[in-house]
Amino acid sequence: MRIILFTGKGGVGKTTVAAATAIKAAKEGKKTLVISTDPAHSLSDALDIQLSPEPTNIAPNLFAQEFDVYYSMEKHWNNMRHLMQTIFRYKGLKNVVAEELSVLPGMEEASAFLWLEKYYREDNYDLIVIDSAPTGETLTLLSLPQVAKSWMTKAFNPKNIAVKTLTKSLRLFTGVPVDKGLEEMDDLFGRLESIQKVFLNPEITSIRIVTNPEKMVIREAKRAYTYLQLYGYNVDAVVINRILPSSAGNDTFKSYIEAQGKYIEEIEESFSPIPVLKVKHQGHEVFGQKLLSKIGASVYKGHTASDVLHLDKPFEIIENEKGYFFKTKLPFVQKEEIELKKFGDELVINLGNRRRSVMLPRFASFLQLEEFRFKAPWLVVSLVKPS
Repeated sequence: MRIILFTGKGGVGKTTVAAATAIKAAKEGKKTLVISTDPAHSLSDALDIQLSPEPTNIAPNLFAQEFDVYYSMEKHWNNMRHLMQTIFRYKGLKNVVAEELSVLPGMEEASAFLWLEKYYREDNYDLIVIDSAPTGETLTLLSLPQVAKSWMTKAFNPKNIAVKTLTKSLRLFTGVPVDKGLEEMDDLFGRLESIQKVFLNPEITSIRIVTNPEKMVIREAKRAYTYLQLYGYNVDAVVINRILPSSAGNDTFKSYIEAQGKYIEEIEESFSPIPVLKVKHQGHEVFGQKLLSKIGASVYKGHTASDVLHLDKPFEIIENEKGYFFKTKLPFVQKEEIELKKFGDELVINLGNRRRSVMLPRFASFLQLEEFRFKAPWLVVSLVKPS
């Protein structure tokens, strides 16, 4: 099985690109499931078909699904949900409030992971395409197993005296299956950790960043790329969506078209050697399989939709006693071409008449640029703590 996850800033067109990818893969003979983890649920609108919380067969080889957190909790961990509701009612909250609070932070993302674990274990699909929530929520999704386990272990640690007293009271006065709820919780963590290992396998899972040729969107894409690399996830492509044709450059759009060309060059420089795929602006709203099929055919010229388009780790950050080393690949570059500057959490690499900017993790904003070494193709930059 292959898994492809699309992420990017809200509004860049992730749903369109994900749906177009799934349609192309299905036409190439891959049994494909496209699923939305975005609470906004625009996949139904993009496909122009009403979807449900279970996979729906919408075309030959093509299935689609939109997650519903309440449906997923009912299906996957009803005992745990019932336990949470009863605890909140026991504390004096009304039924409706207890129902709402039983959906803990991260449950939407957890339900997505559990469905994916199920599909991977059952091996019923050749490809799963994920239309994810905006970048921040995607990073939450991908780091969820560790965060959820830490939170729930603290909240329900059986060694905790308050938890012991509460669970004993619940058994005596409400008959709640506390043990079953806690067992379900343990099973949940095991399944979350299992599927995360699948996501970290670059031969199975690829992440594709969708962006627009606009300054703020590009910065978000760079930052997402940095964190995905740090977490160990393989980014195998960047997709530039909504590129206006040069013929649109009349008086109204002339300056925008010119700026767009520069931003496209910046994206290609910044993300090199990762493939950059391009989607032209369609001039109208995109929905329905016919239009999406057209986009899928144009964006993956020379590739099948399920190919691993890139497999590499072009940069990493290594801690040392003075601070951190930032290590990045710069192919086809001579040392004398390199000039470095750092502005907050952005590292600007000037390469002759070219410029490449890299978004560092936010904690690096207070670190100082000390020196750099270059041994082709690796540039190693020393970032130190202020003395």
